[in-house]
Amino acid sequence: MAKTVLITAGASGIGSAMATQFDASGATVWITDIDQSALDKCPKHWRKSRADVRSASEMSDVFRNITDELGQLDVVCANAGTAGPTALIEEQSIEEFADCLDVNIKGAFYTARGALPMMKRQGSGSIIFTSSTAGLYGFPYRAPYCASKWAVIGMMKTIAMEAGPFGVRANVIAPGCVEGERIDGVIEREARQKHTTPEAVRAAYEAGTSLRSFVSAQDIANMAVFLSSDQAKMVSGQVISVDGHTENPDPKVV
Repeated sequence: MAKTVLITAGASGIGSAMATQFDASGATVWITDIDQSALDKCPKHWRKSRADVRSASEMSDVFRNITDELGQLDVVCANAGTAGPTALIEEQSIEEFADCLDVNIKGAFYTARGALPMMKRQGSGSIIFTSSTAGLYGFPYRAPYCASKWAVIGMMKTIAMEAGPFGVRANVIAPGCVEGERIDGVIEREARQKHTTPEAVRAAYEAGTSLRSFVSAQDIANMAVFLSSDQAKMVSGQVISVDGHTENPDPKVV
């Protein structure tokens, strides 16, 4: 039987790459996203829900629909996230700080909370959280993002312990800098904070990896499919970095 996969923020970026890769593997794909226009551009055979991961009721509706229509849920990619503000902590907007935590922490919590009852009843399942290397190190100017991504790792490890006896696995993928519009925006804002150029900031990020390169959304998608597979059936409670080997970042580089 084909696996059923739910991916939050699945209409673009990493989420879209995950959905495409799971689709290619033969899985039934269900995506959520807050952007209706992006959802409309996705393949017609994907099941889709416009939902805000910050809303407990909207996410509950998603899981109710999955239960009613498909009756099973094998894989959940709790992928929705936001970069949040880029500023010194004393200059952070309280509203922006709170919104970053709402998306990145509450969104992951509502997603896992909705998936676990069905997976426990099945006696199987894989929950994959998208964290970040910012969940492993501190990054200057990124306090809310780092705080939220560390929290996701703690949540995953707890879920792995709670759900493991029911045959449910939980893991985190920690991407490094992923090519795309989001990291471009972060780099531009950090360059302004440091009174330097985006090119210099990007070069510093690349120099902080042993492979001297950013990663692609496809790299993250490949890992998600692997972690959901039988080949990874004994992998749980782990943080898997897909980052070209990021070293502890040195804020003095730039």
